[in-house]
Amino acid sequence: MLRIASYNVRSMKDDVPALGRVIAALRADVLCVQEAPRFLCWRRRRRRLAAFGGLAVAAGRRRGGVAVLTGPGVRLLHGEGRLLESFFPLERRAIAIAVVEAGGRRVAVGSIHLDLDETARRRHADEAVRLLREVADRFGALPVLAGDINEQSGQPSWRHLAERLTDCYPVSPRGDGFTFPARGPHKRIDAIFAVEGFSVVSCGGVDADPADLVAATDHLPVVAELDHPRPEGEVPPDPVADAGPGTDPVRFPGTGTGDHAGAARGEPAPGLPGEVGAPLPGEAGEPGEPGGPAFR
Repeated sequence: MLRIASYNVRSMKDDVPALGRVIAALRADVLCVQEAPRFLCWRRRRRRLAAFGGLAVAAGRRRGGVAVLTGPGVRLLHGEGRLLESFFPLERRAIAIAVVEAGGRRVAVGSIHLDLDETARRRHADEAVRLLREVADRFGALPVLAGDINEQSGQPSWRHLAERLTDCYPVSPRGDGFTFPARGPHKRIDAIFAVEGFSVVSCGGVDADPADLVAATDHLPVVAELDHPRPEGEVPPDPVADAGPGTDPVRFPGTGTGDHAGAARGEPAPGLPGEVGAPLPGEAGEPGEPGGPAFR
């Protein structure tokens, strides 16, 4: 069983110790983050965020503020961050995608944070699904998309996502499902969508101290427990052979492929171009972006 979580952390602007306790309570194998730190010391702050849950930064760019963190229970095969279509003067959006292997199954997990603007939100929802499926197909992986949708079920972008991937919460709900605002939640605007074929064991909130949930950030996290039994006699895929031309699994120095031992020792992973662990083309030494419309 795979535990995938999604959490808007509001750039760690609130009670960071409370945030750390909530992330630890998630017990996530894969955590999709929105509003990840993206200004001063953003790489170090993202590593700190990951360390709260015994995780490592696996994918995501600075711009766009989304990331995917992975735990030692999965093997990281690939990570990348892709900018989505620009809608000037709106905040630039992105998708972070990590391909992991657990129990012989490959899963491509995408983290998104859609815009408050309806037109941009709808276009980005379509683009995110397309990009996620492209990566999933390249690795022979099952796609899962998680994030802050910034609208509720029944609205256009949410319907678009739910028509292509299964909204996990209605399948096996845990709790009332509301995620915003953290203080007095009455809207479900954060969600996890999985490809058909996954068995949704449960989906909903996390068992954490209510005071921590309110203090940590303005959203509540979502956790989905997904299972995908392997048909009898099926041979697990080779982690390298089918990755696609010119693609290698992520390797950390002194460890096995996708191993998190370095992260567990507190050593930063160097990453690959396009991932959080390494400077991106045109971003090395780049100062924080000028302010734009606030994220939510």
